[in-house]
Amino acid sequence: MATKVMMEALSPTMEEGRLVKWNTNEGDAVKTGDVLAEVETDKAIMELVARGDGILRARLIPEGATTPVGQLIGVIAAADEDISALTAGAPAPAAAAPPTPSAPAAAEPPATAPPAQAPSVPAPAPAPAGAASAPRTSMPAVDHHASEQASHAADTGGRHLASPLARRMASERGLDINQVRGSGPGGRIIKRDIEEAMAGGATLLAGARPTAPADAAADYTDQPLTQIRKTIARRLAESIGPVPTFYLSAEFDLSRVTDMRAAMAAVGPEYKVSVNDIILKAVAVALTRHPEVNSHWMGDRIRQHHRIHVGMAVAVPEGLITPVIFDASTKGLSQISQEARELARRARDRKLAPHEYTGATMSVSNLGMLGIDEFTAIINPPEAAILAVGAVEDKAVVVDGSVVIRKRMRVTMSCDHRVIDGALGAHYLQTLRRLIENPLMLVY
Repeated sequence: MATKVMMEALSPTMEEGRLVKWNTNEGDAVKTGDVLAEVETDKAIMELVARGDGILRARLIPEGATTPVGQLIGVIAAADEDISALTAGAPAPAAAAPPTPSAPAAAEPPATAPPAQAPSVPAPAPAPAGAASAPRTSMPAVDHHASEQASHAADTGGRHLASPLARRMASERGLDINQVRGSGPGGRIIKRDIEEAMAGGATLLAGARPTAPADAAADYTDQPLTQIRKTIARRLAESIGPVPTFYLSAEFDLSRVTDMRAAMAAVGPEYKVSVNDIILKAVAVALTRHPEVNSHWMGDRIRQHHRIHVGMAVAVPEGLITPVIFDASTKGLSQISQEARELARRARDRKLAPHEYTGATMSVSNLGMLGIDEFTAIINPPEAAILAVGAVEDKAVVVDGSVVIRKRMRVTMSCDHRVIDGALGAHYLQTLRRLIENPLMLVY
């Protein structure tokens, strides 16, 4: 019996998938569990496996095509089995757009396109009776309105009357304004004339055409959205609008963090940790002191989690993904450091499994290594908070009445006001400050 190969939901939030690569050709024998194809989900590139034994009789979508979850994309069956009933009704989605050529080729009009309409020319007035004996000469039809425009331009030094807005629009669109017929007072060219000229040349002088550069299409490249970028756009639109967010900023002293990192590295390379590792641990420990922050907004209720899972934002070429350090409050700094490095590497390789990037109870986004002093991050629903971390800098500060140079770092906490009030967020940051400025507290 034939086995349908469907576009499966390979992640909890996947709604459609892009088939990156077929690993099996039509006519190849397959067994249950064999990898048929690689599929780009909203977070990673996953393997699509066979759900039956037989021969891959049909591949119904090409590489690069995007299809919704649940669509038939292939058929596995015996060599002599009739599969026409399955393949006949299968939709054929379009393949991914080919790369934009470096120099666009001239496009030919479709064969069925109607012939271009000639500009209307007013019928000549009947000749007076006294002119019957005048010699006849073959003269082209004249657009008298155009002649008046040209005459008017000559009277103004060859410069057509036009509003400043119309001149700017013509310049931006590569349109020769001297070839546009004005409909304003005294033949003045106005905004409407430019718009109509670009729409179909209705107000262009006879024989004139827009003078847009021939290689205008080479000035840009349309990049198709990846699955991860589509998800980012959808998820963040769900956050920045509906979520009533407020922000709390603070500056921490990292002098003792610097000393502790140096002391740990001196023990051995296996104890070397980054500032971000310490922040992840401190965020988790602070959540144990303020469990109300470790919550999700569920629409009709607030879900307070008993375990602490910290998400860490990782930049990948396609956008952003947030792998999770599970039970971060119970793990040592060295373990967090090892997990963070491995998760970041696999995130950049698009090799994360769905359970590795879902389930965070609070997240951290660190742009300090890119030289960003301070920023605000967007909450990832249903989480109630995210911490944005800036760069560690040497700053002159006053300590015990004296000006000294200390390592300082600015952080901003984005809070969902439906879950976290201002005072609760402030108390959480106070606890986080004590932990980071006294990092030995993190080992107890």
